[in-house]
Amino acid sequence: QVQLVESGGKLVQAGGSLRLSCTVSGLTFNSRAVGWFRQAPGKEREFVAGISSSGAFTSYAVAVKGRSTISRDGAKNVGYLQMNSLKPEDTAVYYCATSRYGSAGPFPRDYDYWGQGTQVTVSS
Repeated sequence: QVQLVESGGKLVQAGGSLRLSCTVSGLTFNSRAVGWFRQAPGKEREFVAGISSSGAFTSYAVAVKGRSTISRDGAKNVGYLQMNSLKPEDTAVYYCATSRYGSAGPFPRDYDYWGQGTQVTVSS
């Protein structure tokens, strides 16, 4: 059974930091890219960051580039998203996803397994 479980979402003040985790089980983690997406109320799900299966390649949305770092730990089957200098507009439910491909695409259709999401709320 494939499971992706996000954790680390919380209420933080603007300017603060947090690290989201995505624990993956039931599939070959090291052969899959990992992506993070977010969805704010009334908006479409949008790409935040992605990391290739090897960890050698990363990509970021313009809105978070320079403030966020995506990483992965193949020994633990965990993906991470470190976010700094948080802004109220970062408020959303954050989802992790894995792709059967080695590269992390920017579209939801590029991913076949998803977590349930974790809420991040940034207060001004």
